[in-house]
Amino acid sequence: MSHKFGEHLKMYREQCKMTQQELALKARLGTKTIEKYENGEQLPDTPTILKLSTVLDVPASELLEIETTNISGIDAEIEQLILEIGTKKAKLILRKAKEFSEEDFLRVMQMLYDLKYNQ
Repeated sequence: MSHKFGEHLKMYREQCKMTQQELALKARLGTKTIEKYENGEQLPDTPTILKLSTVLDVPASELLEIETTNISGIDAEIEQLILEIGTKKAKLILRKAKEFSEEDFLRVMQMLYDLKYNQ
């Protein structure tokens, strides 16, 4: 259980471009404690989870969401992409994408390409 929390904590910390030391300082915890959380050696108590979520500006439920979400059986690349962009964004994208026709989907992909490469 704590290993998944640790992966999530590290992912959000890195998204904030924070070192373990910076997170520890802002959350008023020891650097070794952050290391233990991220390595899955220790799971923080609820007040500490709330403190970490505040520092990382992410809901506590998102730090813990991976604990209740088992997406086994899904392609490993898809699982990694969900972890990278976050569950909330992935859900939003997929909810919208399922409403698209093939033509809509191709148009959206072209728009994304244009945004990225033709600015």
